[in-house]
Amino acid sequence: MSCPTDEDRPATYRGLFALVEYRAVFTASVLSWCGDYLCKAAVALLVFDRTGSALASAATFALGFLPWLTVGPLLAAMAERYPSRSVMISCDLARMVLIGLIAIPGVPIPIMLVLLFAGGLLGPPFEAARSAQLPQILTGDHYSLGIAFNSTIFNLAQMVGYAAGGIVAGYRPHVALLLNAVTFAGSAFLLRRHVKLRPATLTAARRTSLWRETRQGYTLVFGHPLMRTIALVIFGVASFVVVPEGLAASWAAELDGGGSAQGLIMAANPLGVAIGGLVLTRLLRPGIRTRLIRPLAVLAPLTLVPALFDPPLAGVLLLATASGMAMSLLLPAAQGLFQQVLPHEYRARAFGVMSGGLQLAQGGAILVTGALSERFSASTVIGAWCAAGVLLMLLATFQPMTAPETPTAALVPAEEAR
Repeated sequence: MSCPTDEDRPATYRGLFALVEYRAVFTASVLSWCGDYLCKAAVALLVFDRTGSALASAATFALGFLPWLTVGPLLAAMAERYPSRSVMISCDLARMVLIGLIAIPGVPIPIMLVLLFAGGLLGPPFEAARSAQLPQILTGDHYSLGIAFNSTIFNLAQMVGYAAGGIVAGYRPHVALLLNAVTFAGSAFLLRRHVKLRPATLTAARRTSLWRETRQGYTLVFGHPLMRTIALVIFGVASFVVVPEGLAASWAAELDGGGSAQGLIMAANPLGVAIGGLVLTRLLRPGIRTRLIRPLAVLAPLTLVPALFDPPLAGVLLLATASGMAMSLLLPAAQGLFQQVLPHEYRARAFGVMSGGLQLAQGGAILVTGALSERFSASTVIGAWCAAGVLLMLLATFQPMTAPETPTAALVPAEEAR
């Protein structure tokens, strides 16, 4: 039996955090993520306190999805025209000002919502620039490890941000908003101090128009066999495992669990992602993780099919946690394979396509299953929805998971590339 080579051995977290630039980008991202969720909780509470309307509060919360569903891919394409570090710092400073204005006591709700939406518009270019920057900092297995670790911490930041936002906003919502503004200032400082200034990924000679450049991102992702398959797998799996979170309130009511049960159900999937990302990812070599993409794509929705049998709360939490663990292994492996065939100059645009597709898939799944749960029990809807997901993933993963011989950039038509 041959010994594994250095490339076969998984990278370690110690080696990952030895990279100063990664630590800075990672910490800046955590600050932004925590601040975002803290802001969402605070603004939703402010609107509810002033209007007494649960619908208005929910609509305010849903406003955060709107940028990605409208001009998000366009703004992500714009990020490629400028150095990634500059884009991230500019977005942080602008969001610091906008959230600071929301924190002023007495700001009318319409103005507050406009400021919140404007701040949300800066999320796509920030995340696109971060996505383009990461492969320049992390190489080899460090990239997949970084993706896995970021995904884990993102889910933890989601839980911490919501919890802290609820606690602080319950005392003084404006203080929570000011804390959010401070997180953006801290993020900008770290990026300016510790991250190198690199040239824009899209040179001036290759620029055309934002609409054409955005279209090139869609052409590339859905024209490349491997990237198209990975995109469909990620969109599909996300649209199935997100359903317990979207229907947590009605599922908890069926279990007679109340708000505490709802909170546990919503936290179960992020907890599974955290466990899988921190533990299981480190036990598997890169090559094994890539070979597991197909079975994990099927396993993620399959773990939720037993909901058809109306399990008790403990069973529900176990199923949701298991789906999160499957996701934590699938996403880093799929994204690592995706970036191997993605040309450097298309990274931010491809990120815009993928993020927009994720938002659309998750939002659409929640709306459809929410409508179905008006006529059927949440457990039945979730189990049946994910059973259909198993069949869909079997079809989606039937496609080859190897890079074709055709150069990736050649899949963008000449008239598009000019």
